[in-house]
Amino acid sequence: MVTIPTSSLDIQTMIAKQRAFFATGKTKDYDFRVSQLQKLSQLIKDNEQLILDAVYADLRKPMIEAFGSEILGTLSEIKFVLKYLKSWMKPQKVGTPINLFPSSSYIHTEPLGVVLIVAPWNYPFILTIQPLIGAIAAGNCAILKPSEHTPNTSSAIAKIINNNFDPSFVSAIEGGIETNQALLAEKFDHIFFTGGTAIGRIVMEAAAKHLTPVTLELGGKSPCIIDESCNLDITAKRIIWGKFYNAGQTCVAPDYLLVQKSIKPALIEKLLECLKTFFGENPQQSADFGRIVNERQFDRLVSLLDQGKILIGGQSDKSDRYIAPTLIDQVSPNSKIMSEEIFGPILPILEYEQISEAIAFVNAQSKPLALYFFSSNKRNQAQILQEISFGGGCLNDIIMHLGNPELPFGGVGNSGMGNYHGKASFDTFSHRKSILKNSFRFDLKWRYPPYTMTLETLKKFVN
Repeated sequence: MVTIPTSSLDIQTMIAKQRAFFATGKTKDYDFRVSQLQKLSQLIKDNEQLILDAVYADLRKPMIEAFGSEILGTLSEIKFVLKYLKSWMKPQKVGTPINLFPSSSYIHTEPLGVVLIVAPWNYPFILTIQPLIGAIAAGNCAILKPSEHTPNTSSAIAKIINNNFDPSFVSAIEGGIETNQALLAEKFDHIFFTGGTAIGRIVMEAAAKHLTPVTLELGGKSPCIIDESCNLDITAKRIIWGKFYNAGQTCVAPDYLLVQKSIKPALIEKLLECLKTFFGENPQQSADFGRIVNERQFDRLVSLLDQGKILIGGQSDKSDRYIAPTLIDQVSPNSKIMSEEIFGPILPILEYEQISEAIAFVNAQSKPLALYFFSSNKRNQAQILQEISFGGGCLNDIIMHLGNPELPFGGVGNSGMGNYHGKASFDTFSHRKSILKNSFRFDLKWRYPPYTMTLETLKKFVN
């Protein structure tokens, strides 16, 4: 395996080499971009078992979940990008006002240069590679920093990338907080960060010193609102699946339920049934339920288990990093569990009577990364979408909006800035250069001094 050094001096040397490679113009070539994306796709297929084994070692993620969320999602993204890349790269002709006749106007996309991608631990492969797909498609060089909290996946990514790509084009750097600090001290042309809001502030502060643009994919408390018009059976299945997928360690997992009071007992009954159907009487024995990433996160989550009345779950085993899928009722809106993102297999249940109360409750918090609303009432659906600001979400489903590359993914306010997936990734790592092209056939003399046009005549152009 190629060794990538991580000292500040070596990082500076690596960035300089990538800048030199970018300056050759090779990354701007369509055929080069396609060949690198095709290579990446084949490498993922060739190393499928390595990736699955690494993710399992880090998170005990069920193979179906690992393949679907880490590998299939990544390969699907590459396939989508390859299908449309040529059209995205073409100059886009836009309208030109009559007063600029005979000019024409275009938007040219160009790569930004050398970009840094800092990835999280909860979906450690796809959330490293998916931004890279956009960076390559847009014609950039890139440095990847996988999460040190999932060391096996980090090592697999470094092996795949560093053994097969020219480090002057793409390289992966492993390491902990000191490596992150060394990278953030350098000037990049864009920084793409996925992680928590607190670290997002640190990244943005570091980037500001170099006026480096950033994309911040953060998180927050994503609500799931349920009204009395929903289909209880389907609603319960989708909530339990989405919340406890990856043991709840998903940035867009429902963080708490807001259930209309009239259906709360019936919904809870359905939720309990689904939990037992999905994971059995003892979820610790289920092959379909993952584990908490490390002891630090485990201890944090266990401290939240005394915040209300546990309806099911609550068991934990530190030696196995296991916390049972847990539903908690009678939670105070002012409790600790409602003041921070849970990011684990614990689901508080709150109630409301009128939809306006649910809307007011969500709007009193920071803007969430995701929102889910289960309802057959079209008026309520429209009201939720109109009156609550959030990054993205679903009506009558959970998480599935991430599966559509046509939908940009990103947060708003404290849940992030910028977006990606599909063309949005290409746009994130591109500069849209505006060009007005004029002709030598005409040259209107009124634009030059000494001015002969009266002010009244000029005003007619805007009336």
